[in-house]
Amino acid sequence: MKTRPCGILPSLLIFFISAAAQTNDLTGQPAQAVKGEVRLIQVGSGGTVMDSSRAVVWLVPLDTVRPIRFNAERPNYRMVQRGKTFEPNLLVVPTGSVVNFPNLDPWFHSVFSLYRGKRFDLGLYEAGSQKEVRFDRPGASYVFCNIHPEMLAVVLTVDSEFYGISDKAGHISIPDVPPGRYLLHVWSENATPEALQALERLIVIGNGNHGLPTLSIPATRQISMKHKNKFGRDYDPKALTPEY
Repeated sequence: MKTRPCGILPSLLIFFISAAAQTNDLTGQPAQAVKGEVRLIQVGSGGTVMDSSRAVVWLVPLDTVRPIRFNAERPNYRMVQRGKTFEPNLLVVPTGSVVNFPNLDPWFHSVFSLYRGKRFDLGLYEAGSQKEVRFDRPGASYVFCNIHPEMLAVVLTVDSEFYGISDKAGHISIPDVPPGRYLLHVWSENATPEALQALERLIVIGNGNHGLPTLSIPATRQISMKHKNKFGRDYDPKALTPEY
């Protein structure tokens, strides 16, 4: 019995041939901002669009567009501790970046991350001091303070310099993207890894195309601030008092 080839394989082959042909015509074109939109859709709500902020889109080059900068040439990434919060509470960095964690509060902090991504424990450090962490593996690192349970942030490490974070309306812009072929990735804390993987796709930037496809992200996860301390225990109730 004869078997027919899977329909997706010819489609992918056609895409790669077409993309390769387009890439040959991109030489000398300038880098430009790439813009698009994400929509966070509440599953089971009939298509209700939620607050679509904090989604991250990044583009991994499939062609040699330019070498990734060495760490010394990269921006000084900072996640500040101020007012018992992390600022910003979502930070995206390329793999290999160093992030500083300065303590600008008048009390001690103890920053740690033991879940997925980069695992680290900076220990107790006083007001006015800072410590740093090199994020050397891709993934989302959930960052907490072992003293103050209300402090929560995410450092998302990606294998690219080309990324953007959506605003509340879902608008997103990735600056300074050279022409070429890219693999598009998406991250949202409200979506499952399987749903995010399904949104990955190949795109070509250049020849007048500087737009991202509209991305609908199914929101099935509820974000909770509740968590244990770094020892796996509940927080000391004293952590909720103003002077602590």
